[in-house]
Amino acid sequence: MKIQTECVPCLLKRIVFEAEQSTKSKELREKTLKKACTLLAELYNPTKCSVSIATKVHKIAYETLGDKDPYKELKTQSNITAKKLVPRVEELIQISEEPLRMSMLCSIIGKLFDIFEDSVSQDFGHDDYDKLKTILEKSKNVILFTDNCGEIVFDKILCRELKKFNPDIFLTVVVKGEPVLSDATMQDAQELGFQKVTDEILTTGCFAVGVDFEKMPKVVSDRLESSDLIICKGMGNYEAFSEKDYKPLVYLLRTKCSTIANSMGLKQNINVIKLYD
Repeated sequence: MKIQTECVPCLLKRIVFEAEQSTKSKELREKTLKKACTLLAELYNPTKCSVSIATKVHKIAYETLGDKDPYKELKTQSNITAKKLVPRVEELIQISEEPLRMSMLCSIIGKLFDIFEDSVSQDFGHDDYDKLKTILEKSKNVILFTDNCGEIVFDKILCRELKKFNPDIFLTVVVKGEPVLSDATMQDAQELGFQKVTDEILTTGCFAVGVDFEKMPKVVSDRLESSDLIICKGMGNYEAFSEKDYKPLVYLLRTKCSTIANSMGLKQNINVIKLYD
């Protein structure tokens, strides 16, 4: 997805937030914001991908703060909170006529802890599950790109249900290569026991919002080329993958952003299974 004017205040709001998470120094916060604003002004170009610009702006913010992971405490707390919801998620999956579909819904809304039940009741606003099932039934190689901490607790359950649905699937999960925003890393995946429900855990190989395809490790690139299905969690991965032609590809996300909703041709604030085949 190309960067839009609406992305600018959203990006800068993120910079302010992570500076507040990182330091109590007003001077350092202001210095970080100024550097981010200056770089964003230089980089802003409506022909460029939103996440490629965001990656560079966040990188200079992290460097200015001298903090490799401003979201560390927030990520830890998100996973702790998410684990408390696991019994309810397991209950919903157990009583569902389509356990895999329910696990997808829970993995999308898992971060909305305070309105979890309301979000479940909303179900999907766009639902390509039936078409997705047909592809999964025949798939041998599936690759899943994760998103935020918190949600990753439910991504583990999703991985388990994918393997139950089709035991012949070789399932690769890809997490971030370095801490960036609140996204999950290899440490999160290993601590949560993803090795028990997947065949392989890889990383994007670098600091990047979404995915930096130019810096992606060859093994990940090879898996993408040989996959029968690519599953992308979250808006950041949509912003990156929508610039490419990989298919079949399915996005599992909530359209929290009007820009992304418009880009996908969908309503805002709905839960989405969107397949591109």
